[in-house]
Amino acid sequence: MTKQEERELAARLVKEIGRMAEQADHTLRFMEVCGTHTVAIFRAGLRQMLPPKVELVSGPGCPVCVTPDDYMDKAITYAKRDDVILTTFGDMLKVPGSTSSLMEAKAEGADIRIVYSPLDSLQVAKENPDKKVIFLAVGFETTAPTAAATVLAAREQGLTNLYMLSAQKLVPPALRALLDDPEVRVDGFILPGHVSVITGTEVFSFLVDEYHMPGVVTGFEPLQILRSLYRLMKQVTEGAARIENEYGSVVHPGGSPAARKATELVYEPTDAAWRGIGVIPESGLRMRDAFGAYDIERLLPLDVPMGKNKPGCRCGEVLRGIVTPKECPLFGKVCVPTHAVGPCMVSVEGVCAAWYKYGQGRFEYGR
Repeated sequence: MTKQEERELAARLVKEIGRMAEQADHTLRFMEVCGTHTVAIFRAGLRQMLPPKVELVSGPGCPVCVTPDDYMDKAITYAKRDDVILTTFGDMLKVPGSTSSLMEAKAEGADIRIVYSPLDSLQVAKENPDKKVIFLAVGFETTAPTAAATVLAAREQGLTNLYMLSAQKLVPPALRALLDDPEVRVDGFILPGHVSVITGTEVFSFLVDEYHMPGVVTGFEPLQILRSLYRLMKQVTEGAARIENEYGSVVHPGGSPAARKATELVYEPTDAAWRGIGVIPESGLRMRDAFGAYDIERLLPLDVPMGKNKPGCRCGEVLRGIVTPKECPLFGKVCVPTHAVGPCMVSVEGVCAAWYKYGQGRFEYGR
């Protein structure tokens, strides 16, 4: 398809979405729960293409953003130990804890190393047998299999100095918590593509069965997102609720059996705290007892109090789609990407960071 054909198809989709929106008796709100979708929507200016009665809101789709302060406080405390090397993805460095960040700890001498995969931590552990190498296992279903594979590889190789500080989250329980929240109003979900590659589409069937809530799994190109919105609008107009798949080239109903098997072998569901939402039952992952030797919190437990929200920061409400970043009094003033107050401004997938970088967004087809 040429760029001109893409433009023409986009225009037709927007026109048809507008036609269906005219039949609605209220403004329809569709929530994406994937940080990559958030960035793609802003970069392409999709919000500005849609009619006034169709609103896109961002949910808790950024794993860094939903990680609470006490996790960061634990990571910083471990990092400051002389016998520890901390390995992490780069976007964790600037995430604020209660009083500090990993970047500040690193500047003060902590041995913190950026890796591009949990598996990179294996080599660090081999090269530093006298150190405890701790990987910050933060993410959704997408990254959990790689963390599990790292633990399995460490056991196979006989490494006894590699550990995980786990904070993986599961998306379906978060969607349930949002729908049970009286302050949250959505008419359908743009479901995460990367997560669905692992989980498949069947895990979202409860949206239909229990809440009569439509959802569409989609990819990350503007046209894919527009087609998912068209599908959502069509369901709402019909009074229907289905889980549809706009990303069928890579997402299958049962997901990735191999990836799910690795995760289920190493991890089991547990209650987990989400920034802005609170503790959600069975929404996180912890290591099974058989792999407890790789869990740093079992070896060296820390008693770190739950972090308090920073005064004025509305990141938690942003993550629930209750307010937009521009309704936060700190946004663009004391909270900017180079000096973030809350994690929604830190991560490249954060809603506040996307608002700050792209403003109201712009249409970029053909660029």
